[in-house]
Amino acid sequence: MTNSKKTMKPQKLQARKLETLKQKPHPNELQSSADQNVPDSKNVLPNNGLTDDLSSNLAVLKEKMGYQSDVRFSEFPLSNTEKQVALVYIDGLNDLTFINDYVIKPLKLYYSEQKESKEEQLENDCFIGIAKRAFLTGDGVEELTTFEQVIQAVYAGFTIMLLEGASSALKISAKKVKSRPLEEPITEATVKGPRIGFNETLSENTALLRLRVSDPQLTMTHFKVGRTNKDLVVVYMKDIANDELVREVQKRIKNIDIDDVAGSGYIEQLIEDDYLSPFPQVQDTERPDRFISSLMEGRVGILLDGSPFSLMVPATFSMFLQTPEDYYERWIPSSFIRLLRFFAALVSLFLPSIYIAFVSFHQGLIPTQLAISISATRESVPFPSVIEALIMEVAIEILREAGLRLPKTVGQTVGLVGGLVIGQAAVQAGIVSPIMVIVVSLTAISSFAIPQYSAGISLRLLRFGAMLFSALLGLFGVILFFLIIAIHFVKLKSFGVPYATPATPYRLGDWKDFIFRAPIFKMNSRPKMLFTKNTKRQSRRK
Repeated sequence: MTNSKKTMKPQKLQARKLETLKQKPHPNELQSSADQNVPDSKNVLPNNGLTDDLSSNLAVLKEKMGYQSDVRFSEFPLSNTEKQVALVYIDGLNDLTFINDYVIKPLKLYYSEQKESKEEQLENDCFIGIAKRAFLTGDGVEELTTFEQVIQAVYAGFTIMLLEGASSALKISAKKVKSRPLEEPITEATVKGPRIGFNETLSENTALLRLRVSDPQLTMTHFKVGRTNKDLVVVYMKDIANDELVREVQKRIKNIDIDDVAGSGYIEQLIEDDYLSPFPQVQDTERPDRFISSLMEGRVGILLDGSPFSLMVPATFSMFLQTPEDYYERWIPSSFIRLLRFFAALVSLFLPSIYIAFVSFHQGLIPTQLAISISATRESVPFPSVIEALIMEVAIEILREAGLRLPKTVGQTVGLVGGLVIGQAAVQAGIVSPIMVIVVSLTAISSFAIPQYSAGISLRLLRFGAMLFSALLGLFGVILFFLIIAIHFVKLKSFGVPYATPATPYRLGDWKDFIFRAPIFKMNSRPKMLFTKNTKRQSRRK
């Protein structure tokens, strides 16, 4: 009995394989999400290749595309011939005037001339050859042979032309998409810098880079991200950027598997090293000049179609406290302003917690006259200092968010008037002390001095943690919180580069562009932390 089972087993396996092969679709059959919308998949032709029957091709396309309401199928005859031509396109995405003037009319004229002179050639000539000879321009014209290619091209915004008797189709680039003009970046305004920024159209952004950098070493690699096949471009200087860094960036982008990438913020979160860190590990910018400067340092840039914000990696925390205007002004005032920004970042993070620690635990460290003044203003306040600080900080954060979401003209008024009214009313009601209003106001003003919005959010979040530590342990809590942040800084990396660089690991050459900015002629080398191929930026000044 056992032997019979053993002998029957290969036969059963063979039968199952044959049955599986019968049920398995042809390898050329279209496998896409569009098939889910087909009303009756049994009627779809098993062969995915286009045929020379125009009506059959259109029927299969309509069925495979699920009879979408915005997909147009336009069919018409060529003049003086019996041949039919069909156009397939998305309504609103294509310039029909361009198609009519530079595609249809030349094609009709060509066929009319061939009909009068060379009947035999008209019937036997290749369709792609006829089209390329008929069109006034061959740019953006590509031959397609399968339904899958046609469907993907239609959904990508191309116009597809099919001809009776031809087993191939033409993909024609005739997109008509309105884009926002190149304007000054709102989030990164400068006094002396260029007045132009990226917009939401990828082709215009890449063209802007080519216009500003006429160097053949400027390399752009194209990717499709998300299941919606959104266009993304990785940009780097081939003779400068480290090859391992470029490969790592491309690897992480290829590993992205998501339904849609709505903006560059999605890319930033999907390629960062530590998603649990409160600090941004990818820098974004709307400014082409800042983007190009990063490329020249050896970094890798990312541009996404539909987003005006470009990304730059690797990023360090010091980059978020620097602005392009630091390099447009002379080095002495630029260094002073940059030092103010670092000081403002510390004030924004630790001022409320230091106030709580002094008032609650270390009153002896406060000068006598100031201690008496603070005590007098807090006499009628019923809350401890930490609750008082939390009330004001939460109110300020709500006002900031409300002013950001409201229209620009109204938002500024709400932020200014709301802060004054709430602060004055809270003092008169005895909920908070006047000194607390001053502390919160200084903290808010310091946070406004941080040029990068993402870095400002991180410090605003950590401010609440510092306040809780100081409420529990006083100054020891503030120091402990600072040590935790410092340890996290040292461990955190962005694409292999330590986040605290150039503070640690220490590299003297990179300190020329850290807290202070050295004169331009002194910054002869690119950042050593990026391990670039070419480390020399300029010749030494004689």
